[in-house]
Amino acid sequence: MKNPLSLSQKLSFLAACFFTVVAPVIGYLTIGIAPVIIVGGSALIGLICWSLTYLKKPVEPRIILPLFILTVAGLQIHIVEEYLMGFAPAMSRLFDIPWSEKSFLMVFALIGPILYTLTSLGLYYKIPIAGFVAWFIFIGPGVAEFTHFIFPLITPDLLPHDPHPLTAAIAGTRIPDMPNFYFRTTRHYYFPGMWTAVLPMIPGCLAIYRLLIKNKPV
Repeated sequence: MKNPLSLSQKLSFLAACFFTVVAPVIGYLTIGIAPVIIVGGSALIGLICWSLTYLKKPVEPRIILPLFILTVAGLQIHIVEEYLMGFAPAMSRLFDIPWSEKSFLMVFALIGPILYTLTSLGLYYKIPIAGFVAWFIFIGPGVAEFTHFIFPLITPDLLPHDPHPLTAAIAGTRIPDMPNFYFRTTRHYYFPGMWTAVLPMIPGCLAIYRLLIKNKPV
């Protein structure tokens, strides 16, 4: 007989469902369809995996916490490369979306580390919702970072054959110096974040393997 979910587990499930719906909607309204696919997809897959694993039985901190910390550490190094090489304006040119560097830094460099720190504390105390955040990070940076290797092959929505940086207003937001990384135009296979994309992917994918298949410490 299955044990019924506790009040904490039920509230955590409702909070995770709320995030899975609201975050992509906010991303769509403020930036465009790209966040719906990336954030929404990662959140939905993470929600399903978390519901089948950590929500029912929180994993011992010694199993999940080191891999989570390694994943977010790799992610922060990855974000440094993205910022230095112009990831947000490059995405703006690629998908015709108003993604400014200010919003990029606010979410990934300022708010993100606060969330990661609180999640680490939650994983230590086996708080259910912390497991959802961890799964979301494992699926996003853990798996979705492979998209950096696809972006150079996608035709940009804005002046794809012009190799020079572009400054334009998108949906009322002025985005300066949007670089073009389209491979057919630049003949250089690169997109901001590509060099360090594997750093969060390795511990993230290992965490998924352990939580779904092995589920035991080293």
